[in-house]
Amino acid sequence: MFRIRRIFDDLSPGSRVLIEQVVDILERQFPGLNHDEYRKIPDMLSNPVKYQFRPILYVSEKKRYTVGAFALMLHDPSLGFCYLDYLSVSPGSGSRGIGGILYDNLRREARLLDVVGIFFECLPDDPALSPDPLIRKQNQARLRFYERFGAYPVAGTRYETPVKPGDTDPPYLMFDGLGRNRLPGRDNIRRIVKAILHRKYGDVCGPEYIRNVVDSFTDDPIRLRAPRYVKSAPPVTVWGIPESRLITLVVNERHTIHHVRERGYVEAPARIGSILKQLEPSGLFRKVKARPFSEKYILAVHERKYIDYFKAVCRRMQSLGPLYPYVFPVRNAARPPRELSVRAGYFCIDTFTPLSREAFTAARGAVDATLSGALSLLEGATLAYALVRPPGHHAERGVFGGFCYFNNNAIAADYLSRYGRVCILDIDFHHGNGQQDIFYRRRDVLTISLHGHPNFAYPYFSGFREERGEGDGVGFNINYPLPENINGEVYRSYLGRALTHIRRFRPLFLVVAFGTDTAKNDPTGSWLLSAADFKANGKLIGALKLKTLCVHEGGYDNRVLGSNVKNFFEGLFEG
Repeated sequence: MFRIRRIFDDLSPGSRVLIEQVVDILERQFPGLNHDEYRKIPDMLSNPVKYQFRPILYVSEKKRYTVGAFALMLHDPSLGFCYLDYLSVSPGSGSRGIGGILYDNLRREARLLDVVGIFFECLPDDPALSPDPLIRKQNQARLRFYERFGAYPVAGTRYETPVKPGDTDPPYLMFDGLGRNRLPGRDNIRRIVKAILHRKYGDVCGPEYIRNVVDSFTDDPIRLRAPRYVKSAPPVTVWGIPESRLITLVVNERHTIHHVRERGYVEAPARIGSILKQLEPSGLFRKVKARPFSEKYILAVHERKYIDYFKAVCRRMQSLGPLYPYVFPVRNAARPPRELSVRAGYFCIDTFTPLSREAFTAARGAVDATLSGALSLLEGATLAYALVRPPGHHAERGVFGGFCYFNNNAIAADYLSRYGRVCILDIDFHHGNGQQDIFYRRRDVLTISLHGHPNFAYPYFSGFREERGEGDGVGFNINYPLPENINGEVYRSYLGRALTHIRRFRPLFLVVAFGTDTAKNDPTGSWLLSAADFKANGKLIGALKLKTLCVHEGGYDNRVLGSNVKNFFEGLFEG
């Protein structure tokens, strides 16, 4: 077993351990490189401007902090191309197929960056250029590997001109168009080749050599060599979509045990079923099982005394409940009531969020599913959806409410914040008071909420525009309290403003607190959004091109719930 993980920087001790192993693999697999080349990777991660490339480093972990393979791709956003620098497997790792998985992750990343394609070098299979049969056989194997993905040598150029007369095995310039019929034109390819040669080989390739190679690119657009090894069309697709691009779907399979069978209680198990009925035939999703996670991730955002109470009261309940808070000891918060049933109001913000014997277990399952979705982003996924109940965005550090017990999206955001900046975008009808409370003094997690104005909408006490954060967090909490009756067009005007803030913040990850109670006729909202509006909203968010985890929150009209969710993800995928 192994997992794919992206390393963004060398700031954490764990990342430094992995980077050192990457350097070790590089030294063993490419012993002839200059010593400075081995140390370049950590330097590139910390100082990409120096190298004029943005590095994208993926590693395969056979077990925790043990690297079995790595891939380094360089991104030039100004010229719109990627360059595969290294793809290497540790000798004796026994990880068959891992090279293909790593390369597939890079291809997905490149498509999201909307580059013209991936360029890289491969040693030649032409006997005139590679006279040693043993070396040529190895070269042929590499070319065969890349042909599986639709990558071929650029034909009709002098790129494989030896730098020194008599040198053997000068490399081909390879091009992977990422499955699209879009070849770079002559002017574009000349700029790209010049950038590659200057930045990669400027110390060994003189200006005359570079000019000679660049000028040899005369085809407009470029020509690729015909396939020699793989005749079938790459890549493998599912429902017409490359499997690597499918949205990771993680469902809290334990949600059904939390079922309050009372008339009018809308947060019911049927919600999940109505959504899955629409999503499963769509072909957009790849369903994975939730993994168990340590309670420490919950403790990172919730108070210990609240977690202990929640666990204890559910365990001691003799029946399935429900127990509703009815006493709120705000006058003497220092001395909570002894009776657990009475103490519920000490940890709750309303009278309609019940406790039951299975509430803790169900909420714990929602956390595991959400963190599994977050982990999939670190392992290479681009989009993930945690389809969970009970929801979470009203749960604060030390209190529950609004059908919410653990703040799933806040737990995921805190988990991802160890790898880079995170934004939480709450698009539920109700204010995301939970994540506001949890991150109010932090600047590494930007929280944005679009919601009904607290003058008329739950939770009534928070979500005002002037609530902007405290201390280090000032300016990193943004609220858009909106009028009681708005349509999709008005909503998108505010969503556009929120997305502008996200672009300025430049997060690595986006967590969407995804509620569909903004829909017309939802029993808990008053807005007028249609299925087409959800698709348009998803497309706007998808255009951010961020690694995105959507965590399900509200939405209670089962007649349209599944359709609205499906339309949102269709838009998100297309964006």
